[in-house]
Amino acid sequence: MGALFGTDGVRGIANQELTPELAYKLGRAGSYVLAQQFQYPRILVGKDTRVSGDMLEAALVAGICSVGASVLKVGVAPTPAVAYLTRHYEASCGVVISASHNPMEYNGIKFFSGDGFKLPDATEEEIERLVVDWVNLPLRPTGSDVGRVYGVVDAEKNYLDYLCGCLREPDFSGLTVVVDCAHGAAYTVAPNLWRRLGAKVITIGDSPNGININERCGSTHPELLRRTVVEHKANLGVAYDGDADRLIAVDERGEVVDGDAIMVICGLHLKRTRRLSPSRLVATVMSNIGLDIALRREGIEVDHCAVGDRYVLERMQETGARLGGEQSGHLIFLDHATTGDGLLSSLKLVEVMRETGLPLSELAAQMEVFPQILENIELRQRESILEQEPVRAAIARAEERLGEWGKVLVRPSGTEPKIRIMAQGRDEYLLKEVVEDIRTSILAAQR
Repeated sequence: MGALFGTDGVRGIANQELTPELAYKLGRAGSYVLAQQFQYPRILVGKDTRVSGDMLEAALVAGICSVGASVLKVGVAPTPAVAYLTRHYEASCGVVISASHNPMEYNGIKFFSGDGFKLPDATEEEIERLVVDWVNLPLRPTGSDVGRVYGVVDAEKNYLDYLCGCLREPDFSGLTVVVDCAHGAAYTVAPNLWRRLGAKVITIGDSPNGININERCGSTHPELLRRTVVEHKANLGVAYDGDADRLIAVDERGEVVDGDAIMVICGLHLKRTRRLSPSRLVATVMSNIGLDIALRREGIEVDHCAVGDRYVLERMQETGARLGGEQSGHLIFLDHATTGDGLLSSLKLVEVMRETGLPLSELAAQMEVFPQILENIELRQRESILEQEPVRAAIARAEERLGEWGKVLVRPSGTEPKIRIMAQGRDEYLLKEVVEDIRTSILAAQR
């Protein structure tokens, strides 16, 4: 990744790192790079519910219009909705303003190409070069050639139509579901989706005020969802993150069902119903060992890739896999979508429940979850810390101690200034020891 683009677009604290000036430059440079082949380029723009979204949207739109491109504003919309609607409205490209699961003070800007896929690295690098060097782009239209802004009034309906069309039987009557919208981009579209399908819906996290997005709710904080599912005796709960590209579920007993377990549930069902071709799934190096065991014992190959749904998608396209995802809940059903979509993933999960007649707890039990510890460390020396000898030695000790039935991964976050330490294996006490050893070495190296 370069100076601006991480694994999921450009992110930073709004008005400090991600400033209106930078948003303007990204709008101008991104539209110039992505829409050169169109005589009348149109850029579709959506955002989540953060208070900084209006500010960044105004600057981004000004940059887009300054090169003669027009803007289709869909307002608050999930990231996967922007990807789909870009294709639906035949826009030149799409842009979403969101920092996904990050705290409200952060925001981000992410581009989609006209086919709804995330931009390849080479295209992001070209946009970044123009922004960093602030090249004087030749496009400075005047008069009637300046870009215009159009509101899109039927965006949510078209997205809902698309989601319902991804189901074999779009009828969830008799189902009770608790929906946690994370006070984010799905706060209207998600409850409307479940009601349209006939489910009884209990909503939480559906009152955004600009500053409560992801706050003790959503896919990263399922505690309230767990309690609410049990209290209402619901069939399941679903939690999305701020931009609704992730899904974490809760079964009828209040137990969390993460992205790995959802991939196992859907992958095994697709395999058994002869709808998984090729018989392959893509997961990341963060996936639980239990996922590999559950899938491979039924003949499903598992490919692993770097963390980040962009890398999951790349490996899926390389191998032909139709299902892939991350433990965090980014799941890609490539027969239906071009990116992770939390709403679509939740529909596909319930589809398995309906077709098998089994409760979510029984479906989730198909995967044995190995103990896993994840610790985040605030990072001051992002580039070199993992190359220092004491840190490398601690990682090597951990790998040797965990052996064949264990796994350790130490990596910089692609979205936050943190180092993530993950260890998993059969012995939880051993996991704590090796994580503490690595943590201590990193903290010492940063002094």
